[in-house]
Order: sequence, then structure tokens, then C-alpha cells
Amino acid sequence: MILTDFYTLTCKDETRFCVQLCDANHSIFKAHFPTNPIVAGFILLDMSAEILGVEIVKITKAKFLKNIPPLSVLWFNIQTKEKTLKIRVNQNEQKVAEFTYEKR
Repeated sequence: MILTDFYTLTCKDETRFCVQLCDANHSIFKAHFPTNPIVAGFILLDMSAEILGVEIVKITKAKFLKNIPPLSVLWFNIQTKEKTLKIRVNQNEQKVAEFTYEKR
């Protein structure tokens, strides 16, 4: 699993969850990028699906607005409408990403 040891889930309820990212020694950061480690956008999608226990069927929107470095604390705020999840990701009260996908 690519996400093994990449994050620690620090809290979770029905509408949001919070994660603490690992340090720059993780293979994800070594690959993206060795001299300037940041989270690849698809990792945020995979983390949300893994934590929520859903399978992504179709991504309808994805915006990645700010580089996310190692050791960041991220809040994922979730809006659910039938099979559609809209997720806003915040770091230090600022939106860093937003995506919408359909789940199975």
C-alpha cells in the first residue's frame, strides 16, 4: 500500500476528519519531489477514499491550490449527497484543495 505510514488519522466524525502527514523520509515525498517534497494531488483523493472506506468511481472536479509539505496537518470537510462526495481540504484555516467524486 502506497499510503502505509504516510499519515496519522487524528480525529474523525461524520462531516470531517483530520490527518497529520509523515516527514519527508516517506517514499511518496522522495518521489514527489526529492529536493522539494510536496503531496501529489492524487494522494489526497486516495487518502480520503481510504479513510472514508469508499471506492472512487468517477472524479468530477479536482482543484489543488497550494503545495502541501511533509508534517502538515490537514482537515478534510465532507459534504455528501447520495453517491457524490464533495471534499474541501484545509491547512491552517486555508483551502488547499477541493474535489468532488462519485463513490460506489
